Amino acid sequence: MRAASGSMFGLAYGDSLGKPTEFMDYPAIVSRYGPGGPRQLQGEPALVTDDTQMALAVGEALLEVRDPTPERLEPVLRRRFLAWAYSPENDRAPGMTCLRAIGALAEGGPWTEATQSGSKGCGANMRVTPVGLVPGLTDDQRAGVAQLQAGLTHGHPTGLAASELTAYAVFWLRGGLAPADLLAALRNRCDEQRKIYRGEWLGDLWRRPMVDSPEEFIGRGWDECAAALDKVAAGLAAGRFEGDPCLVTGAGWIAEEALASALYCYLISPEEPVTVLGRAAASSGDSDSIACLAGAFAGAALGLGVWPGGWQTQIEYADRLLRLGTAWD
Repeated sequence: MRAASGSMFGLAYGDSLGKPTEFMDYPAIVSRYGPGGPRQLQGEPALVTDDTQMALAVGEALLEVRDPTPERLEPVLRRRFLAWAYSPENDRAPGMTCLRAIGALAEGGPWTEATQSGSKGCGANMRVTPVGLVPGLTDDQRAGVAQLQAGLTHGHPTGLAASELTAYAVFWLRGGLAPADLLAALRNRCDEQRKIYRGEWLGDLWRRPMVDSPEEFIGRGWDECAAALDKVAAGLAAGRFEGDPCLVTGAGWIAEEALASALYCYLISPEEPVTVLGRAAASSGDSDSIACLAGAFAGAALGLGVWPGGWQTQIEYADRLLRLGTAWD
């Protein structure tokens, strides 16, 4: 199936399709593309946003550090995030949270002081897909890496929890979990992980005013993610799938809403990947982030062959996407 390649390319395809609609309202999107949203890549190459660029940075860090520990991985992630931030290709309206945090990381201090501790923006989980695709990680490594790569820029507990859930959605779908069982599996993980603070990976990130324990800190993140997943379940149960998906699960500018809206767009029609991307891109919120996550889910479940054949040579960064996917297929 080449599921890892399918997921990485699906992420980039969704990002590219959502790029032009990100700052459009829903009626304007429908007027231009129809209710199904954009279905064709545009441009030679078809450009992506910072979502794909940062996912590549995370993925290439994981190629470099094959058996990740916090001590090995953090400096490599830091270096690759800095390289992205100062690249001339970082001209795709990058998030200010990422830029502020990376600016602080450049000063060389502890990442727990550089992170934007109050931010749970979707930049934490738009780039985490590679963590779900790397084979051979232990459960602690996969969860720890997902949270660490998020925490370098977004220190809010919901950003950490949503990133872990996104990585596990990709991991489970790639492993053959039926889409119909995905939402329950993610909801169960919220309950199981609610009091688990991964101190080896996160250090003293939890220390904040009005927070009495690491368990209290991380529990807030899992609770907000659980509430977002419950909105997905309610939206699917309602069975009314026309219109702007952001009205059901949120605009996606924050981590738990980006995950929820991507899941909602994907789970409506998981066997129709291009339809999934169009639906996610036809959203009034953070369309590129919602669509890139939805594409990552669809590609992980269905493999590279489900995407239109010409897209693979049209998409920007095709060589880097292929290198990561081939390493993990």
